[in-house]
Amino acid sequence: MKREDLTEKLLDIKREKGWSWKHICEKIGGYSEVLIVGAIMGQMKLTKPQAANAGELFGLSKTETAMLNEVPMRGTGTPMPPTDPLIYRFYEMVMVNGPAWKALIEEEFGDGIMSAIDFDMAIERVANPKGDRVKITMSGKFLPYKYYGASGNVPEYGFKEGE
Repeated sequence: MKREDLTEKLLDIKREKGWSWKHICEKIGGYSEVLIVGAIMGQMKLTKPQAANAGELFGLSKTETAMLNEVPMRGTGTPMPPTDPLIYRFYEMVMVNGPAWKALIEEEFGDGIMSAIDFDMAIERVANPKGDRVKITMSGKFLPYKYYGASGNVPEYGFKEGE
């Protein structure tokens, strides 16, 4: 069985049972909803105990349960640019705001990146009389670029002008 086939099987079971993502995440437990849903969608991996919980919940075979604990080929299945309107809005946010985010992060932290691996995300619904809002909070570890062969007063990591 391919990972994509397992994802389709899990989504079919979700539909047949009428389960919400919240229900599934509570039964699997242990991490954020974004990570657990990402694992069901084939983009993340679950820990062995979580995979066991998912296997029990979905009635999976040992092989299928083990697949949920394997490192997936992330990023597959989404064309670039994305064609789904909701996913495209995220792409658009990065295209439009990315240069400003980069400038502000570099001014505050120096030369580096925000990790997408050492990373947390939460999604909330915020009531608003003009229409409810989607609030997404992202927190990623700052990873400074390493300056190879650094000598003198230039630090090996995280060089920032003025320091």
